[in-house]
Amino acid sequence: MTSEAITHFKVPVELEDRATCLGPDGSAAHVARVLRMLGGRWKLPILFRLFAAPSLRSSELLRDIEGVSQKMLTQHLRQLENDGLISRHDFGEQPPRVDYTLTPLGLALMPVLMAARAFSQRQSD
Repeated sequence: MTSEAITHFKVPVELEDRATCLGPDGSAAHVARVLRMLGGRWKLPILFRLFAAPSLRSSELLRDIEGVSQKMLTQHLRQLENDGLISRHDFGEQPPRVDYTLTPLGLALMPVLMAARAFSQRQSD
């Protein structure tokens, strides 16, 4: 087998030694952290909806994301907010009005998610 046929040689990243890859602050740990932040059935739909619309109320998200309950939506919104991916803006009005937007960190994650989408689409061809 030639090196041209081995795909990991084609990945445009700097090669890392074992400690850099697998240590407590290594590449695998960082990617696992991101995957934990995205874990949960409704987090990706929430992030993609907020990427498509700059600001949404929870009622709009509830309407747009088929199958999500109010309880699960609220739980996932709180987790995304705690992880710094979205921000919550409470207008302090009655009736309550709260908007959600992607933070700069959430926006920085979107190219990674779009690359994952493109990867998936290539795999299904």
